[in-house]
Amino acid sequence: MFGILCLWLLNMPAIFGAATLEYRTDQILIQPKAGSSRAALTTFHAAQGAKVAQAFPAVGGSQVITLPAGETVPTLIAKYQQSGLVEFAEPDYLVYADATTPNDPKYLDGTLWGLNNYGQNGGTAHADIAAPEAWDVLTSASNIVVAVLDSGIRATHEDLASNMWVNPHDGGHGFNAFTGTNDPSDDGGSHGTMVAGVLGAVGNNGKGVTGVAWRVQMMACKCLTNGTGSDSTVIACIDYAITNGAKIINASFDSPAASQALSNGIVAARDAGIIWVASAGNGNPGVNIDVSPTYPACYAIDNIVSVAYTTRTDGLGSLSNYGATNVDLAAPGDQIYTTYDSSDSGYNTFAYNFTAGTSYAAPYVSGALALMLAKYPTENYQQIIQRLLNATDPLPSLAGKCVTGGRLNLKQALNPPIWLASVASANAGAFQLHLSTGANRECVIQMSTNLSSWTSIYTNLTSTNGTFDFTNLIGSPRQFFRAVATP
Repeated sequence: MFGILCLWLLNMPAIFGAATLEYRTDQILIQPKAGSSRAALTTFHAAQGAKVAQAFPAVGGSQVITLPAGETVPTLIAKYQQSGLVEFAEPDYLVYADATTPNDPKYLDGTLWGLNNYGQNGGTAHADIAAPEAWDVLTSASNIVVAVLDSGIRATHEDLASNMWVNPHDGGHGFNAFTGTNDPSDDGGSHGTMVAGVLGAVGNNGKGVTGVAWRVQMMACKCLTNGTGSDSTVIACIDYAITNGAKIINASFDSPAASQALSNGIVAARDAGIIWVASAGNGNPGVNIDVSPTYPACYAIDNIVSVAYTTRTDGLGSLSNYGATNVDLAAPGDQIYTTYDSSDSGYNTFAYNFTAGTSYAAPYVSGALALMLAKYPTENYQQIIQRLLNATDPLPSLAGKCVTGGRLNLKQALNPPIWLASVASANAGAFQLHLSTGANRECVIQMSTNLSSWTSIYTNLTSTNGTFDFTNLIGSPRQFFRAVATP
């Protein structure tokens, strides 16, 4: 994906911003220079130990060149570029289908608008988390344990069973704080089962729905029964989650009470490196929780991510709480179709149902964070949260309503775009480039004079805010620049 495109065609530079460029490592592409000796090119191939795997006479005589043993794509390209025998030599770049599409029926028929909104049923196109494009990068967080602190989960549900965490000691799927047992079955309210479906219903299994993460380990921690729990049941579940290796806690509940005991429990989770995802809560209508706080969303603890909800037209949900200080971002939460606790399978038996509220926006974020932790395993909770918040889509409806003023964008969270921009320089003979992308990302600035052959001229690691600057001192009548990076 390319970012900014700015062209100056005389003696000014051209600047491209580009994201990841992946290519085959066993071959390159070349095009013989017009008028050059074909015999000389054949001799050059032989001297490199390279072979012509394919030729395309109708496309300028382009050739696919197989790399000899011990050679690399960049070094072989450089040799061909320096030979004077080719118009260009470049990698055989990988191309992909436009989007990864799971075969789950309710995704395919457009019901799951929060994952892929193309304007169906009165929605606004792209008022979603950009899941198909993100799934091109990653679909599985199978090594990440997410503790769902809720009413329990129906672990036998057809769309949840294979994504349930299994306790290696007792074979259970979690903990029931009311009974002290390993039976965290959901009760009649289905709240926890519905949350679990948004987060991690099994993707691409041909059944029902898909979660944000197609594969993930969901730990059922029952701290609510019939919609109600207490600080002690929540803390018991926090203790269980910490002890058993959870990396994320989804907490789709709230209370007006600022409990020291509960805040201490969240701090203990933070000290274990766990991210706490809190729903911002609902009202009729929603209220500003900067003014009327609700907890745990409003605790000033840096592992908490507080979530409001948006509609299929990218509006702030009418029931959603909000707050410019205490709510971090929003995610889809209206007309959400997900797994239900009345049956293991079948639409007519209410194995699936519709719901709404910040309770279901929170697991969108928890699923996203699970994929991010799978992709960036060396980063701590602070770095992952910052990536998440940097990747939101700003919306007019969220301006002044949450810290980022934006809605979750999973694609950008997993694979942030790279932007290059020119910056005025004090040196009259030079100009400066400003690169911005994700934090701690190695990026390479490349230059070309013909848009065919590219030379790497500068490599650097972006700062924690995702930027670095580069001053160009290379004089040329015409210059083009682009930036590339590893995912």
